[in-house]
Amino acid sequence: MQEPARIAIDLGAESCRVSLLRWKSGKPSIEVVHRIPNGPVHRGQSLHWPLGSILAGLEEGLRKAAGMASEGVASIAVDSWGVDYVRLAPDGKALRDPFCYRDERTVATKEAADRIIPPFELYQTTGALPLRLNTVYQLMADQAAGIDAKAPWITIPDYILYWLGGRRVSEYTHATHTGLVDLKTGNWSAEVFRRLGLPLEAAPPIAHAGDVLGTLKGPLASLDAFRHTQLIAPACHDTASAIAGIPSDLSSAAYISSGTWSLVGTIIQEPVTTRLAFDAGYTNLGAATRGLLFHSLINSMWVLKQCMNAWEAAGRSWAIEELVQQATACDATPGVLDMDAEPLMLDSGMPERINSELVRRGFEAIPDVPGNEPVFARTIFESLAIRYASALANLEKMLNRKLTGIHMMGGATRNKLLVKLTEQRTGLPVEIGQTEGSTIGSLAVQLAASDAPGQPIGAEAVRGWAKRLCER
Repeated sequence: MQEPARIAIDLGAESCRVSLLRWKSGKPSIEVVHRIPNGPVHRGQSLHWPLGSILAGLEEGLRKAAGMASEGVASIAVDSWGVDYVRLAPDGKALRDPFCYRDERTVATKEAADRIIPPFELYQTTGALPLRLNTVYQLMADQAAGIDAKAPWITIPDYILYWLGGRRVSEYTHATHTGLVDLKTGNWSAEVFRRLGLPLEAAPPIAHAGDVLGTLKGPLASLDAFRHTQLIAPACHDTASAIAGIPSDLSSAAYISSGTWSLVGTIIQEPVTTRLAFDAGYTNLGAATRGLLFHSLINSMWVLKQCMNAWEAAGRSWAIEELVQQATACDATPGVLDMDAEPLMLDSGMPERINSELVRRGFEAIPDVPGNEPVFARTIFESLAIRYASALANLEKMLNRKLTGIHMMGGATRNKLLVKLTEQRTGLPVEIGQTEGSTIGSLAVQLAASDAPGQPIGAEAVRGWAKRLCER
């Protein structure tokens, strides 16, 4: 009898993917069966995710997968970017399209929250670096906009599982990104909710990676392949899922997850909430198997993507491969950017923002004219590699241990120039991971959970499955 298939849904800020794992002659075969373009959209002065388009695309992808998997699908899991969420109406449907974390509505609420709970105090309670984009400040912004604070909310990947027929929960790795989970208890911090005026009853219960949330329901459940399909919470945050998909031990190595954002860090067992860690911008977030991901969040390929959008609007379209190739041939750049500068985290007008930052730091601006696009790109890559080096140096200092290598994953690993610059600037060898690392991790968690029903998944079991899936 053929092993049943598995499905991993990976929601990204630029595209959403439905991937199908099937077994052929006992060997795993993973195929992306459907890809959905994604990106935040402006609605008046606000920035939102197009939830209806995402759901329609996922349904199309799931139907494609069902048509291919005549052996049946054992489980479905979902991961996505962090911090964003969906508010629910009384009928359980989405109240509105979710806000994008880049929306500037949280500027005022972050300032208000800081007056109530000083940022370092909140950091010591939750372990999460108190960034403006965190869910906690978005929930406060909902109140300021007149949205019912008591309306139930659910984070994006958990909402997809809920939409497919599962329970309303917030999986732990994703919940830790809200800035509302108590490090000591692993549950919502009632004290933080109370002090910031957020109703605790609006939050979903916390679940863990590997938990079975029910079976697929609704119209899709009538398809033959989905008649007995379970919904499993993976590590619902895409980075936690990607880390779970690394087949090697990270005890002496760091990881860099490089995409729209870059995350630079390693796995730890006990939280680090010192003043040094806070000032250096390190956060403690849930890992798939109960440890913590200790890393710094760095603005990354978002900057290049925004430049490419601006150039395309001006009639200067570039393929990323050609841009990287020509950037490799650039002899010099005018200077180094602070990749964490607030203006570089906003959308639109990125070439102008870059030049403003260069001038602010004492460098010459790059004329934004045809032919100079590779200079912009090389400047971004050089700046990013230098930022990686400083993040890793801080990591070694805080953990008092020497790193011996880097496991690099994410879409940016296809950028050979960035990989080379990272090795040069850090002085460490870089091992390239799977491009679809989050999908590998999601599938590894599903398989480990199915091996031990009702039991917490173990790190070795997940790593073992990840190794097998990577060797396909």
